[in-house]
Amino acid sequence: MAQLVPGDIAPDFCLLDAQESEVSLKNYADSKVVVYFYPKAMTAGCTTEAVDFTAASPSFADAGYSIVGISPDKPASLAKFIDRDNLDITLLSDVDKATIEAYGAWGEKKLYGKVTTGIIRSTFVVNVDAAGIGTVELAEYNVRAAGHVERLSKQLGISA
Repeated sequence: MAQLVPGDIAPDFCLLDAQESEVSLKNYADSKVVVYFYPKAMTAGCTTEAVDFTAASPSFADAGYSIVGISPDKPASLAKFIDRDNLDITLLSDVDKATIEAYGAWGEKKLYGKVTTGIIRSTFVVNVDAAGIGTVELAEYNVRAAGHVERLSKQLGISA
């Protein structure tokens, strides 16, 4: 799938959270949501990003943003990740990678100098209308976990 750009309609999704409840883009109707894709729960970079998003989540919420992380992990793994690191953000399971692919977050990337295929760490800001249709306002691919949340906060004018 081609990468998304601002102005594109955000692909809808219906995925399970850590408690195996269904969550879709429609759950965020009339609001903005940060949707980020990460490779694997409980790994170093993914933990950094999730902990940073959790720490910043009150500031994002005050500015009207929800935060959703999506990975191919099963809900049970997400629950362990949330418990282990005291995460306070929504994590969703995309085991078949359909949503990951729809957002263009699956493909070739360099990992430790080698070209591999997998999740491209990506972040999107989606403005969801009253009908639950999302429009991409920001699309970033190949983001680095360390410092990402702080940089995103500044881009969106969110103060900690």
